[in-house]
Amino acid sequence: MTQIFDNPADFADQALDGFVAANRGYVARVNGGVVRSTEVPAGQVALVVGGGSGHYPAFAGLVGPGLATASACGNMFASPAAGQVYRVAKAANAGGGVLLSYGNYAGDVLHFGQAQLRLNAEGIETRTVLVTDDIASAPQDQMEKRRGIAGDLTVFKVAGAAAEAGLNLDEVERLAKKANDRTRSLGVAFDGCTLPGAGEPLFHVPVGQMSLGLGIHGEPGISEHPMPTASELAQLLVSRLLEDIPEKSGTRVVAIVNGLGTVKYDELFLLFGKIEKLLTDAGLTVVEPECGELVTSLDMSGLSLTLFWLDEELEQLWAAPADTPAYRKGNLAPRALRNALKEDETAAETETPTAASADLGRTAAAVLAQMRDVVVEHEAELGNLDAIAGDGDHGIGMRRGVDAAVDAANQAAAGGASAGRVLESAGEAWSERAGGTSGALWGSAVIAAGLALGNRESYRGSDAAAAVTAFVDAITELGKAEPGDKTMVDALLPFRDAFLNEHDGGTPLADSLTIAAEVAKAAAAQTAGLRPLKGRARPLAAKSLGHPDPGAVSFGLIAERVAVYFQSGPDHSELASVAGNGAAS
Repeated sequence: MTQIFDNPADFADQALDGFVAANRGYVARVNGGVVRSTEVPAGQVALVVGGGSGHYPAFAGLVGPGLATASACGNMFASPAAGQVYRVAKAANAGGGVLLSYGNYAGDVLHFGQAQLRLNAEGIETRTVLVTDDIASAPQDQMEKRRGIAGDLTVFKVAGAAAEAGLNLDEVERLAKKANDRTRSLGVAFDGCTLPGAGEPLFHVPVGQMSLGLGIHGEPGISEHPMPTASELAQLLVSRLLEDIPEKSGTRVVAIVNGLGTVKYDELFLLFGKIEKLLTDAGLTVVEPECGELVTSLDMSGLSLTLFWLDEELEQLWAAPADTPAYRKGNLAPRALRNALKEDETAAETETPTAASADLGRTAAAVLAQMRDVVVEHEAELGNLDAIAGDGDHGIGMRRGVDAAVDAANQAAAGGASAGRVLESAGEAWSERAGGTSGALWGSAVIAAGLALGNRESYRGSDAAAAVTAFVDAITELGKAEPGDKTMVDALLPFRDAFLNEHDGGTPLADSLTIAAEVAKAAAAQTAGLRPLKGRARPLAAKSLGHPDPGAVSFGLIAERVAVYFQSGPDHSELASVAGNGAAS
């Protein structure tokens, strides 16, 4: 149990501040995480890792030459928000592009994905390599569904060494993927971990039992077994991993015994000795192993074994020097310090908004206020609908997100910001405040619409179509849902198609929105007959039948309210050209 804290809600931020204070020669604090405090060569690929707090040395402890360039740091066991990832990556970028790498968890995928879309839209080439090493979380033929656990280290180390060697983004990405494909892990727990301020662990393992296949966010294992001896545990871990050997694996392997929080080093060393003998007896050569705490889970009583199969190029990268607060290998020449804080504070680009764009920005803020009103009106209804086959938080999540978006938009609009800047501020605030799936999707979409509108001298009907298209594309690219999956996409795509059809036919903006909103609401109602294939409702598909998808319903309600606003609201003179027919474009 965590004993040292003031306010549990501030634990992650205060712990990160203290970590930076203790390691200023390695890292500097930026808004959203940490970056190297030493110089990064111009043109070098920036490796940005991250995830929830509570896993030290992962992720901030792995920032330094030869390893990560920066880490985005979320709350305890929670993904960093897209805005955090974006800001950290911007601060880390040295001109060679950005590689994002993190464990394959839904929240991380959505928020890092949203940040990637935004970085690419701004001209910072950004790629992603997910870590999928946990053999307990999916079969070998579905590796893309596996979680990332202690195998984070092998992927990060290879990618960081490749970047340090001056390889380009294509090569760094290729090698990181290769490392992930050749990494396998399996973990066990003897008891659960306790979040700061909580009175009980997230789960308990019965006395005399061991949980096999646990996650690193306090998730229990997939099965329980009688507590083994050290020799039996070594045999279990090694045998399971050797049943999942990668193709063309060879015989040289890195073995990593990783403590999850409370297992003492003496115990880990004892177990490693037995594991090393079993691997040798199996004809494998153990190369530069690791034994200690590398990816933890607060005070979880447990451990994991990772095997990383090497080839010649991977072995060279694994052996390459690295110098970080928590992981050091070989020798690197000292690096000069850089003023990372100053760079972070001045990273935001300035703009001079045009009159037309400032007017459109104020209208964008007013539209967001209408969206907030309809979400508040239907908050309880959306929560109840989500509770049928989900966790019941869709209403409150949408409320938190749109509240933050409106506040940010009003502040930006009051300062005369452009339409693009107003919507970018709103989208980022939505994502950070709402969190979860809806926060990432809506935040990404609002930002994308803002980037499409930008800061122009004048606007035409085609700009409205471009904003709608960008909004929809952001959600479909990030969420990967398809029609029929029973998600917001089932209302979103019909809305887009109807709007663009009316726009192309010369229908004025307000009328196009009205027609498209009617189509979206009808499509949302029709999702009642679908079985969910994505999201939290998927495991309870039977319960969901007969009830529409809450994300589709909320989108339909919002689309309807926005259409009513443009039909009955004030004369939006700043939108006169946009509100004209498609022929004007």
